[in-house]
This record gives sequence, structure tokens and C-alpha cells, in this order.
Amino acid sequence: MLEKAGAEALAERERIAARVRDELVAAGLPVVAPGLNPALSEGVEVNVDAFDDDAGGVSVGWRSSPRLESCVLRAARRNLPDHPALVHQRVVLEAMLAAITAILGSAGFTVRDSLNDYAPFTVQVPAGPGGSPSWASRDEEVAVPRRSAAGCGASAGRSES
Repeated sequence: MLEKAGAEALAERERIAARVRDELVAAGLPVVAPGLNPALSEGVEVNVDAFDDDAGGVSVGWRSSPRLESCVLRAARRNLPDHPALVHQRVVLEAMLAAITAILGSAGFTVRDSLNDYAPFTVQVPAGPGGSPSWASRDEEVAVPRRSAAGCGASAGRSES
């Protein structure tokens, strides 16, 4: 029987998952809100597995549009493996996972192919970077320039109408 990961491990997974979502949104990808109904969702899907095994941890996948998903399910139910929707879906999933892997790798995450046989089109993110993300505000961006007392105010020496 699978055992659940400890509280500390789960907290770290949640931290990594939040950073993954932030980095992918910063890159411009849509991210599925946790708990959103699958019929309404599309984009990056980040999941935290609570179990303590090699396939557990943080997994990241791509959810195509509900329309494409519907076509894929219909073709799969009819056992049409060469149907254009199935072929296209595979290309989409492979391309998006390659993009997600490249983006997260650039941001300092450890990304590897999924070990979960039940989630073939996902990647695992066992570790994330420390420190601030590359897109975070820097002190020089938010620092307010100091003004001298003589130059205060835009209307100094002028009257306003």
C-alpha cells in the first residue's frame, strides 16, 4: 500500500507547484486554476501528488481546448487510432511539454520525464530554484528617485489655472 508523503515534503511540493505556475504564467502560458472543472479548462495543469513514491511529487501537463479533447475522446471511443484529432493531439502534447520543459529548465527547475505510467504526457518537477524568479521586481525598479527640496513639485514657480 502506498504511503502518503510527510507534511514537510507536501509543503515543499506545494511551494514548487506554485513557483511552476508563476513561471509558466510569466512566460505567457495559460495555467489551469486548481479545482477548475476539466470541461472549462485548457492550458498548463500542475498537480501535486500526495504519495511517497518515485512517480509522486509535482507533475505538469497540458490540457488542450475542450473542443479538441472532445474530438480526441470521440475518436478513441470509436477506436480510430489514425484519426486526425488523435494524431494532432499527440503533436500538441509533445510540443507543449517540450516548451514547458525548456521554460522551467531555464528558470532553474529540475524537470524529468514522468515515471507515472498513468500520466504519459506529463513531466515531473522534483526540485525548484531558490531565490527570486527572473521576472520579480528589482529594487532599482521600485525605488523612488529622491528630489531636492528646491525642486519639489511640478508647479514650483508657476501658477496653475
